[in-house]
Amino acid sequence: MKATSGAAEIAASVRSGALKARAVVEAALSRIDRHNAMLGAFTEVTAERALAAADAVDAKVAEGQDPGPLAGVPFAAKNLYDIKGVVTRAGSLINRDNPPARQDATLVTRLEAAGAMLVGALNMGEYAYDFTGENVHDGPSRNPHALDRMTGGSSGGAAAAVAAGLVPLSLGSDTNGSIRVPASLCGLFGLKPTYGRLSRAHTFPFVSSLDHLGPFARSVKDLALAYDALQGFDEADPAQTKRVNEPTAARLRHPVPGLRIAVAGDYFAGPAEAQAHVQKVAGALDATKVVTLPDAQAARAAAFLITMAEGAALHLDRLRQRPDDFDPEVRDRLLAGAMLPAVWVERAQKVRRAFREKVLRLFDEVDAILAPATPMKAPLIGQKTAPFGGIELPVRQNMGIFTQPISFIGLPVAAVPVWLDGEALPLGVQVIAAPWREDICLRLAHQLETQGTCRAPVARGFADD
Repeated sequence: MKATSGAAEIAASVRSGALKARAVVEAALSRIDRHNAMLGAFTEVTAERALAAADAVDAKVAEGQDPGPLAGVPFAAKNLYDIKGVVTRAGSLINRDNPPARQDATLVTRLEAAGAMLVGALNMGEYAYDFTGENVHDGPSRNPHALDRMTGGSSGGAAAAVAAGLVPLSLGSDTNGSIRVPASLCGLFGLKPTYGRLSRAHTFPFVSSLDHLGPFARSVKDLALAYDALQGFDEADPAQTKRVNEPTAARLRHPVPGLRIAVAGDYFAGPAEAQAHVQKVAGALDATKVVTLPDAQAARAAAFLITMAEGAALHLDRLRQRPDDFDPEVRDRLLAGAMLPAVWVERAQKVRRAFREKVLRLFDEVDAILAPATPMKAPLIGQKTAPFGGIELPVRQNMGIFTQPISFIGLPVAAVPVWLDGEALPLGVQVIAAPWREDICLRLAHQLETQGTCRAPVARGFADD
């Protein structure tokens, strides 16, 4: 298996018997061994487990049994996913004193049930409160396209592992943008499903009312295959909506006729660099209509307040007992959240309800909305500030200015990577749809990929492995 091999390609070869799953895993483990010290993507490698899973897949193929749609595909999971026998770090120092997980996260189990093979756990920002991909305990995850640049966070390791070709699929989480920001900076396809679509059971939470889980991939077909395998109701997640599975992979090539696509204006207009990427996508989709998401600035402010308050409530005992073991930047934001007046949080929830109602009405007129995923390309690792709208602001808190209002109301989004001619780094665009219309997000992403407007290559220097 080459670094550039995708999940669909690997699975087809393994299912046909042309390629052994064990050989695929061995190749992935070898690449991880060679490159991870440089990339900082993995915090744990589950080699024995992956090889055992590969042997089980190969045995099924030899016996004529169906090994699953993702047979022989290596994947890895952000280290807030429970992995049986591994301590769930959630990017923190404090959690390392916890006992190993007794069972796998539901989504890990589902990918393995589809024939995929878990090769390890991935670096992340502490307790998922991060947009940079920098971790004070494990070191930063590095952008494979430019090793001195950020991956984005908090699913930084998940993005680095896929962009470097260490694995074709990874699992991340997205509370305020933690799938879409790394997908944008590392040039990947990422999916944040509708809130309540995928189970979050047996993962370490951040803000329960905003947390989503989802996959990264280098092709939309791979993204859809992973998403299809991840679907299904799980009573262990009380926030999950009970819906029938709605497969998407087989329908990617069947465009929805007469789709009405608009560009988000006003608050989402963003800097010229971000808009150039949005306009490239808009031009490819013949999207000329502009819509305004009303009160988006207030929605983002409300998302900040709810994040701070819920995050602080979750970590209050740890803040009291072990304050010095936190990343100081995370600790200080959580402490601030613990001191927020309750009336502010109540008003933020009212803003949330009103914003959701106003935005949902837009989908009476359009089927999809385009917006930047990040306001800029990947900043330098260690960079503390950058210009946002002409004002120098902290990078860590503000890379999610365009993603926060969308996850705030739980809409499905596909992040698509856009490279302008002559540019060495990508910048992503959000393809946003109405609740439960992940199929529209993925079909449009596939159309853009097929046209060549969007692409997710393995980073130079890693592609020839």
